[in-house]
Amino acid sequence: MPKYYTPLEANNLLEVVRPMIKELMEIATRIREHQPEIWSVVEKSAGNGGNPALSKILPDFDKLDAILHRIQDMNIEVKDLSTGLIDFPAVHNGRVVLLCWQYDEESIQFWHEVEAGFAGRQPIDWE
Repeated sequence: MPKYYTPLEANNLLEVVRPMIKELMEIATRIREHQPEIWSVVEKSAGNGGNPALSKILPDFDKLDAILHRIQDMNIEVKDLSTGLIDFPAVHNGRVVLLCWQYDEESIQFWHEVEAGFAGRQPIDWE
């Protein structure tokens, strides 16, 4: 059975999740900065047994994967690594909705319908 969060539970979990999202954002930035370089290295190393530049960035991919899995294991959806956008599933008025948080926000203050996405964010007026 999936985990659903109340606004209070989700806000309390930010203490654990916030540093993880910060690290994900930093890793994603490093990977994006090296993206053109990485792709050519991947193409070349596929046939010749590896490349030092690729070996240097692979730990970032491994760390990114590990942190993403830790977050997903909590049934939290990572939506955007550029802004640190995540969603916590919740139940409101008998239906599944998403509590929406972005890294630069102090706390979780918004929710949206599953289909509405970020553009449909509404202030939380329930506990």
